[in-house]
Amino acid sequence: MAKSNIYTRTGDEGMTSLVGGARTAKDDVRLEAYGTVDELNAQIGLLRVFTGAIADDPSSMLDFVQNRLFNIGAYLATPGAESCRGLSAADIECLEHSMDEMDEALPALRSFVLPGGTRAAAEAHICRTVCRRAERRVLTLGRTESVAPEVVKFLNRLSDWLFVYSRMLTVRAGVPEVTWKAPSE
Repeated sequence: MAKSNIYTRTGDEGMTSLVGGARTAKDDVRLEAYGTVDELNAQIGLLRVFTGAIADDPSSMLDFVQNRLFNIGAYLATPGAESCRGLSAADIECLEHSMDEMDEALPALRSFVLPGGTRAAAEAHICRTVCRRAERRVLTLGRTESVAPEVVKFLNRLSDWLFVYSRMLTVRAGVPEVTWKAPSE
């Protein structure tokens, strides 16, 4: 079997193919949406590397999240897809359940938490902000095309999960959370 090249040269003029073969500009709103989801998936891959050494880490959730993000990316790359295969209301509930479990072990939140804590926690915060951007890009796409509501819900819930996860990573490492100091009036 002959090996195929990764490069095709078909994108050299700023166009790319969507699932199904339609061609579109590489800076199209659809590509911005699934490209940002892809960026988030890559950042979560880095987060997995940083959390690998922490005992009792729910890293299986990171695997779960990455698989769901790949499903979302495939859905967003498919014009006219009516639903996001491989993403369901149960997946959103899974994030909520995981958040609830982590939150029970955390101190009460009394102030805004500044990103940081540990390298892994800081990366979780970066993932959270990329997730929020992905959500915004998907909402922008949704202004002109139909977007399955579970995609937006999953991204919204995932950003919350990443915040709680970052707090859990900091607390488990025994590092104090740094909170925002409001300016005095």
